[in-house]
Amino acid sequence: RRRRVAAAAGEEEPPLLRGIFEIGRRSCDAVLSARRLRWSPILPESPAGDSVAGLPFKEEIIEMKDVFSVKLKRRRFAGQKKGGTLLGITIFKCLYKEENKLTDCAIHLHNFSEDHCHAWFKRLKEILNGFQNRPKSLKVFVNPSSHKREATHVYYEQVAPLFKLADIKTDVTVTEYEGHALSVLKECELQAFDGVVCVGGDGSVSEVAHGLLLKAQIDAGKDTDYVLRPARAPLPLGVIPAGTTNILAHTLYGTKHPVTATLHIIMGHVQSVDVCTFSTPSKLLRFGFSAMFGFGARTLALAEKHRWMPSNQRKDFAFIKTLANLRPEECELSFLPPQISQEDSHENDRITLLYLGSKDQWHKIQGHFLNVSIMAIPCLCSMAPRGLAPNTRLNNGSMALIVVQNTSRSEFIKHLKRYTSVKNQFNFPFVETYTVEEVKVQPRFKSVFDTKDNTYGSGTSAEGTYPWNIDGDLMEEASAVHVRLHPQLIDLYGVNIDELEGSKPTCHCI
Repeated sequence: RRRRVAAAAGEEEPPLLRGIFEIGRRSCDAVLSARRLRWSPILPESPAGDSVAGLPFKEEIIEMKDVFSVKLKRRRFAGQKKGGTLLGITIFKCLYKEENKLTDCAIHLHNFSEDHCHAWFKRLKEILNGFQNRPKSLKVFVNPSSHKREATHVYYEQVAPLFKLADIKTDVTVTEYEGHALSVLKECELQAFDGVVCVGGDGSVSEVAHGLLLKAQIDAGKDTDYVLRPARAPLPLGVIPAGTTNILAHTLYGTKHPVTATLHIIMGHVQSVDVCTFSTPSKLLRFGFSAMFGFGARTLALAEKHRWMPSNQRKDFAFIKTLANLRPEECELSFLPPQISQEDSHENDRITLLYLGSKDQWHKIQGHFLNVSIMAIPCLCSMAPRGLAPNTRLNNGSMALIVVQNTSRSEFIKHLKRYTSVKNQFNFPFVETYTVEEVKVQPRFKSVFDTKDNTYGSGTSAEGTYPWNIDGDLMEEASAVHVRLHPQLIDLYGVNIDELEGSKPTCHCI
């Protein structure tokens, strides 16, 4: 009766195969269904015909959705590449560990029968091939200059072996200059691939994401200078962290662990993500996820002027020198609040949700600002475990506008220090936060670069430009920048880490 109730509740499926394997040095009765593989030890019988009492009995279960590869296991001699004595089947599954990390786990099912193992192998492969989101072919970009020039080693030593194990074909481009990935994507026939992967830092990922979306506009026949309603990216984007801060990887995976990122790609975990367009009145500058104007942009600009320094040193140097020369930008901010229903709105002590009636009603702020952040994603990293914009989500249809007004250096430092703690980094009278869907940033005075001390100062030069930090890439513009949010414009390989807790399967690898 319990079996009938369980089957009616969808807890038990009809078996596809049943057989005997040696698993963990014990003979086991294995049952395969479309959703799971389960096995339990075969208990010896006593002379009276009863099962021997006192032996531990434990049924093991593997959910097939956690399996990413199955191989026939053979014993081969040194140098032998084909053939060999069949030993059984090895199943590779994705195993959740602490701190959001994933690892691969092997379970060995021993049986010397060729017919038996081939029948199981064929059926297991059929089940794996039925997972539609899992990629079979990937276009991969590797930036060898990222961080400590370790991206190439990360890819070929940690990522590529897992792709090969999962039978994923790859076409790899090792980029040779800034903009290389963008130029390749513009000409690439993406129909041959199931996804695109970038191995590098935030700047590399930003370039590939921009290229993927720009390619979508070209293929859709849209004007790439003025993109009001952009076409959606045709393929998901995977991010293998090999940079310094790895904001997008932290946001997607909750860690900068390359194996974790690789396994999310292999398993086909796809998350729709909001994207921004950054435009001037005459052209599209970039597709991106976040931007900073003011302190964050000037720090990046100064770091870029000292590329000859090691990565960490130049960033520390730029941060300290920009902080020493702290000065505000005078500008006007115009923004549109998102149109949301009353049931979607809620109280939050970190970001003020500004809902001011009409969607077409622009609101303006004028003043002297030390930093302006515009972010469509939470922007998690090791230095900001709650995120630079902790109330934003990957696809909630809005951006966080965070405005830091002019204040003393000591107060500004207090605000920055709060990012590393669990305290509210916005709980200062000089910090204002809004939830918006469009922003226009119009500086009153253009910033002019001072080549003598490599800093930015205020000036009114008609030829002057001011820096923007867009996803870790430096852009310098001489006019106002208009930022628009486009909901769920791209799919990224990853998960919503807020929902990950409580759904992490574990298994003993045998």
